Amino acid sequence: MMKLVPRYTDIADNFAIEDQPSSVATPQLLLWNASLAKQFNIDIEPQLRASTFAGNEPQQIKAVALGYSGHQFGHFSPRLGDGRAHLLGAISDDKNQLWDIQLKGSGATPYSRGGDGRCALGPAIREYIMSEAMHGLGIKTTRCLAVVGTGEAVYRNPPQPGAIVTRLASSHIRVGSFQYLATQGDTEGLKKLADTAIERHYPEINTTGPERYIAFLDAVIKSQLDLIISWMRVGFIHGVMNTDNTLVSGETIDYGPCAMMNVFDFDTVFSSIDKQGRYAFGNQPNIASWNCARLAESLIALINDDDEQAVNLMTPIISQFSTLFNEQYNQMWAQKLGLAGQNEDDVELVSKLLLLFQEHKLDYTNTFDALTESLNGDELPEELTQWANAWQKRCDENSYNVMRAANPRAIPRNHIVEEILAQYNQHGESELLSDFLTVMSNPYDKTPNLTRFQEAGLNDPRYQTFCGT
Repeated sequence: MMKLVPRYTDIADNFAIEDQPSSVATPQLLLWNASLAKQFNIDIEPQLRASTFAGNEPQQIKAVALGYSGHQFGHFSPRLGDGRAHLLGAISDDKNQLWDIQLKGSGATPYSRGGDGRCALGPAIREYIMSEAMHGLGIKTTRCLAVVGTGEAVYRNPPQPGAIVTRLASSHIRVGSFQYLATQGDTEGLKKLADTAIERHYPEINTTGPERYIAFLDAVIKSQLDLIISWMRVGFIHGVMNTDNTLVSGETIDYGPCAMMNVFDFDTVFSSIDKQGRYAFGNQPNIASWNCARLAESLIALINDDDEQAVNLMTPIISQFSTLFNEQYNQMWAQKLGLAGQNEDDVELVSKLLLLFQEHKLDYTNTFDALTESLNGDELPEELTQWANAWQKRCDENSYNVMRAANPRAIPRNHIVEEILAQYNQHGESELLSDFLTVMSNPYDKTPNLTRFQEAGLNDPRYQTFCGT
């Protein structure tokens, strides 16, 4: 057994509903994150790992399903919740920090709304490899400990093998968690939830009263800004930035229709359900700001009894998003280009570069890698030679190291991810995976087999990704 402690059971009625995972027939351990297990001192015997992380083994505390609301593509659903996930509790890491441990795909819950509560193998593998790749890229993310095959089919179109993901997160407190309690008018629950989030994620906030929750909103906004800038730095497109997929910790969660941008284009969309491009690559900052405004609305009752006064107090906090984003966005490009100091012409320099990217359909990752290595004497991309005359004048002796830290040599390429998923669906394993995870654990360095994972693949505008539901 793991040393688990309860989470969220004291927040409010029907916020964390006791519910047990549904056992599966023949669990098989498909993926095991040994380094993460070591970090959390998880020493479950190998023969028990599959049954434990399939939810077949009883634990010393009762699992729960969490309630939350969500704006899904702008449309509000007041009662979503964990429809196919069970929170086992919290577990301490090697720094004595508590992390949530959750089974995803572990059966129907009171929030399932008629669904089967299961997960297909493909989305489970995608979550594991994408979250590990994002961790290697230095981006805040949930982590995956294990993927267990269930030995049972899940009835999709067509039927697919089933799997369960074990996910670790510093918390599962979402913007939608606050919306859920606010919709019910549960001010006491809101206060408990906000205090829990502050204690876990922002312990530096030591004020009381309304100022405490204004400071919390400010901290969440800055965490979201950091996250979105990180996504844009590496070309990540989340694909479904609903408020129920937005953690107040600023961690990436729910790798459903996510993908990586190959050829640079702000309008890049891969999600099959994002028909209007709401969550396109270049729209992600606006959506993050919009989601933070929904959090602010949920906190009104904690700020002032007069709604108008509460809104007036929070408006300056929300309004700072665009200014702060623009500052960090410009800093991001300065890092990706190794620009020394500040120059009023830098915005124009970046704009001209991005126009060349679009005009010549340049690969985002490989081109920035080539620009970085050009400072070490490698050949420049031909299309950028003339532009580079002005750029190189803005570089100094530190530029290479700055660029190398900002520009990965490898990302989880869409065609590589799809190849790994296909191998798992066909054979229950992947000969590519070990090398892929090794490269993605150090994606800024030269490592064995790197070249294999730098290939951009075909830029197929018809490529689509799908939710794992």
